[in-house]
Amino acid sequence: MVCERSDAFASACALARAFPLFTHRSSASRRTEKKSVMVEFFLLGQDNGPVEVSTLQCLTSATEGVRLAARIVDTPCNEMNTDTFLEEIKKVGKDLGIAPTIIRDEELKTRGFGGLYGVGKAALHPPALAILSHTPDGATQTIAWVGKGIVYDTGGLSIKGKTTMPGMKRDCGGAAAVLGAFRAAVKQGFKDNLHAVFCLAENSVGPNATRPDDIHLLYSGKTVEINNTDAEGRLVLADGVCYACKDLGADIIVDMATLTGAQGIATGKYHAAVLTNSAEWEEACVKAGRKCGDLVHPLVYCPELHFSEFTSAVADMKNSVADRDNSPSSCAGLFIASHIGFDWPGVWVHLDIAAPVHAGERATGFGVALLLALFGRASEDPLLNLVSPLGCESDDQEGDLGRDSKRRRLV
Repeated sequence: MVCERSDAFASACALARAFPLFTHRSSASRRTEKKSVMVEFFLLGQDNGPVEVSTLQCLTSATEGVRLAARIVDTPCNEMNTDTFLEEIKKVGKDLGIAPTIIRDEELKTRGFGGLYGVGKAALHPPALAILSHTPDGATQTIAWVGKGIVYDTGGLSIKGKTTMPGMKRDCGGAAAVLGAFRAAVKQGFKDNLHAVFCLAENSVGPNATRPDDIHLLYSGKTVEINNTDAEGRLVLADGVCYACKDLGADIIVDMATLTGAQGIATGKYHAAVLTNSAEWEEACVKAGRKCGDLVHPLVYCPELHFSEFTSAVADMKNSVADRDNSPSSCAGLFIASHIGFDWPGVWVHLDIAAPVHAGERATGFGVALLLALFGRASEDPLLNLVSPLGCESDDQEGDLGRDSKRRRLV
């Protein structure tokens, strides 16, 4: 592949999306060998000095992350269940020298993760919360990426129809993207504390399945009346972002999820939807998307008008809106934010990638490049610095003190 250095990142990630790794053949019911596609990068007018070598390493890490995410999303649930996904997390952890923290099954219930446990308790393979943590010396802030990892979504007892259920293996796209991005970010030298939080469950049907009318106590301490078991992603993410806030002490929380079908109506097939409590980060997400090719467009952030959609007579809130015509994708994101609090002083960003996570029948690895570009200023890698929209002006302000100094590179 030949390209200018300034365009290399987006071009490399686009190329990675074009060569999916997962395939089956029906003949003799045997798994085919994965086609190995060799991708080589060349930079125009460069002499392969230290900067150019670093650029090539960055492109390699990014494309490997994109293809890892796409492979996980393409793999069906009879192979990519929660146990298998945990093995993928462990492999990445071993590669990076990081031992994951794993909370699963009955321990989730005991420790108060009522959202995640309630969604996954009916499945053969139990739900899990897994965390990979990168904590380098000299870190000045803590960032958490929280991924929705529903390995299959039947809708639960509010079951999906025969035309809407196929393709629900892709409901783990957020967690897959977080895993691919975390691997690449750490490989390229991430200077701040970075936690990847994976909320893994299969939303299945069985004797132990959550029922509409059930009330769950979530990790935030808030109670949720279930009025739609097919609105499960927000439940697992609510526990995930609350854990990132309370236990990991995150200053910045990004949750990524294939959350709502309405996202594809709101922002289309090619743009993810962003909802955030920060106008600056909203703009940064849009710019990062244009830099890397994972396009993003904002949703309306207005909790004072929209959060009343979740009003419950018997609990702190319901899990699904009263009026599905009232900005449902925004409302779904607000449900997640409510479990860290609308007055939380940190930065919260919600990315709904339901539509762009796939193109036709294949996964795209969407989200990996977006996270790498968005947080490029926290990387030691010069190419990621170049494509990041954040921190450009404040990097030169050496006199910043206190919180301004703490957030210097990213805001």
